[in-house]
Amino acid sequence: MQDDPKTLVSTQWLAAHLDDPDLRVLDASMYLPNAGRDAKAEYDAAHIPGARFFDIDDVSDLRSDLPHMVPPVEKFMSRMRAMGVGDGHQVVVYDGAGIYSAARVWWLFRLMGQDDIAVLDGGFPKWQAEGRPVEDLPPVVRDRHMTVRRQNHLVKDVTQVSAASKLADTVILDARAAERFRGEVDEPRAGLRKGHIPGSKNLPFTELLNEDGTMKDPEALRELFAARGVEAKTPVITSCGSGVTAAVLNLALERTGHRIHALYDGSWAEWGAFPTLPVATGA
Repeated sequence: MQDDPKTLVSTQWLAAHLDDPDLRVLDASMYLPNAGRDAKAEYDAAHIPGARFFDIDDVSDLRSDLPHMVPPVEKFMSRMRAMGVGDGHQVVVYDGAGIYSAARVWWLFRLMGQDDIAVLDGGFPKWQAEGRPVEDLPPVVRDRHMTVRRQNHLVKDVTQVSAASKLADTVILDARAAERFRGEVDEPRAGLRKGHIPGSKNLPFTELLNEDGTMKDPEALRELFAARGVEAKTPVITSCGSGVTAAVLNLALERTGHRIHALYDGSWAEWGAFPTLPVATGA
């Protein structure tokens, strides 16, 4: 793969840059409740040297009833300062699944106007499989100011997504598993309807990944997007269950050179809860 410090870097790249003074590594692992895994406990037991733990549920808008919504700018800035992440830093974010929740943090940094951030390709599983160093020590953190310029075009709300669904001028890509998209199984979150946003197309985020958890090459990604009607200039809105795996699609779009994409932050946790919003089922 081709390393790009603004989208995706290899374990080899990170190992070569691990001692760079302006590198910051974030462990952004999170799991669904039914996974039976404790992300913070796993971080405390072993993480990439110097990594800080990025708690996606904490760095969010706790005023919202929806899970891990985008935090207010001030909260994001204060949390990053406390983690010692700020202006002039190259950030690499990873997770314990391969490429899963790390993409959400990559997208969140992009939303906050921070471009020098990349996801670790293959994540912690690949790093460990290669026998690379880990530690259980808390990092030494020094405050660092971060200048935030929120990029509002990178996020969409329910009103904007509803309009896109009706106008059919934007491709809405749903990153959930096919059986959830078709409405054949219950949603993991209680009280949500089954199905998908009318007019949206299904592209499970797992289809973007190789068997070893790394991301497919840009040409293979372009073919997957093209099969859903996405070309270079096609506006795209990504969605999923709660705005996490949708970001894997945004990351993949960016890898192909596609620039006109946004993420529906509320995703199905919001759409599926509103009885007045239309729902489609089947393929």
